[in-house]
Amino acid sequence: MPARPRRASARVATRTGDGGETSLFGKERVRKTDPRIAALGDLDEAQAVLGLARSQAPRSSLGREILELEQGLYVVMAEVATPQGDLSRLKERIDAPAVAGLDRALEVAKKRTPIEGRFVVPGENRFSAALDHARTVVRRAERQVVRCVDDGLVSGEHLLPWLNRLSDLLFVLARASDRGSRAKG
Repeated sequence: MPARPRRASARVATRTGDGGETSLFGKERVRKTDPRIAALGDLDEAQAVLGLARSQAPRSSLGREILELEQGLYVVMAEVATPQGDLSRLKERIDAPAVAGLDRALEVAKKRTPIEGRFVVPGENRFSAALDHARTVVRRAERQVVRCVDDGLVSGEHLLPWLNRLSDLLFVLARASDRGSRAKG
């Protein structure tokens, strides 16, 4: 059997951030306290929590849907990490069709899951709790992206509605998971 070609190993410890600065997508360096870096941290955390949720729905249509949401977060992160003058470098951006896609997914999920007009205490099961956790982190990330928009660092035209719809969709998906758990118990 022929040996697989070795991929170059990523440099993990570059030490270029030891002084409190990091790179955006491109050559621009900013302080790690820059609002874009705070937003990127929250978006990264949201993606990690979505990955935790997805790990509890392996080989399912819901798991594939969550993977698509994670991939959408990568697009959001790329856009937040790219200085305004370099956005043309991005192969993909969040746009009106991306927002419309989340709107459609939200409508489908709401039709399957009636939402009661009450406060929710998360934790009916591990899966719904992970989705609720992801929802709260997405809301925090959304607030950080709003700050970036307010500071003129990113355009919120499509990013803000997309993030808002994402957290709404995660809420409904968590409620759907709650219902499934109650039906079994």
